[in-house]
Amino acid sequence: MPEKESAELSIIRLLKDAGGESVSGGDLSRLLGISRTAVWKHVKALRKAGYVVTACPSKGYSLSFEAKSSPMPFNAIEINSGLETAFVGKKIFFYPELDSTNAKAARLARDGADEGTVVIADFQSAGKGRIGRKWESPAGVNLYTSIILRPGIAPFDAQKLTIVMAVAVAEAIEKYCKKRPVVKWPNDILIASKKVAGILMEMDAEADHVNFIVAGIGVNINMNLSEMPPDIRRIATSLSEAFGQEISRIEFTRTLYSCVEKWYKKFSENGFPFVLTAWRSFFASEGKRVIVKGFNRTVEGICAGVDATGALLLRVDSGKVERIISGDVDHAGGV
Repeated sequence: MPEKESAELSIIRLLKDAGGESVSGGDLSRLLGISRTAVWKHVKALRKAGYVVTACPSKGYSLSFEAKSSPMPFNAIEINSGLETAFVGKKIFFYPELDSTNAKAARLARDGADEGTVVIADFQSAGKGRIGRKWESPAGVNLYTSIILRPGIAPFDAQKLTIVMAVAVAEAIEKYCKKRPVVKWPNDILIASKKVAGILMEMDAEADHVNFIVAGIGVNINMNLSEMPPDIRRIATSLSEAFGQEISRIEFTRTLYSCVEKWYKKFSENGFPFVLTAWRSFFASEGKRVIVKGFNRTVEGICAGVDATGALLLRVDSGKVERIISGDVDHAGGV
């Protein structure tokens, strides 16, 4: 995070610790090791970021906690201030508007950004889904984020991280839902047969090693059905629709980053079979008739589960079991 943002994060933490009481400018100056003029500049930046910080002569600064009139804003400072991870989300690049968080994260990764660096956009003008689809990305309601990973794996093992991310996202969603989410192979997350989250993995690699992987994650958090395009409304939902009340985007984002770090570590320390077992617990297509649409063909059959690498196993009508490594899966006759 930029140095300016670190000072603002420290101010917010100190004001939160004060519980609504005033903290003098002199105390902030002393604790942060900056001038009182610099403190004032950071306070103005915090107000611009959406915080309600009151300046009272002879007393100092206080932060409003009145949730209805001044809820904590959705921004990098607020997310980071309560984040309990070792590396995922420790550096946050937050944008009110961006073309694509994946595209920005890839540029940062090429410039040497650390593993765990994340990009968040409140609005995406060119959000991407799998197989070239557009991801609807309205402002103020959802989470659009990309995470830079630098795993020490060969390129042919990179697809395993799709499974890792699916488990992490499903686990995060489960903490906020009354119904257990389902993973639609390989990495769409469904609630009551409707899509609530998607994952787009993009890799930069040489022949023998991975330079970096960008894990793009989009989660419909507080999006109302009325806000969705008609063609999306019948197949998508949001956490608030499923849970019956609004969800804090700040808290969900922190939860998601914790789950991503947890399962990424388990993948590194315990191996892929451990993660795949967890993924199977969210998978509900085995034994069902499905249609798999790829770039070049569409094939139908009975899902026979997944193999040890996470590839889909499809028993076609001839009895042959095909191994599918990419494609879009739907249950025959509807999800």
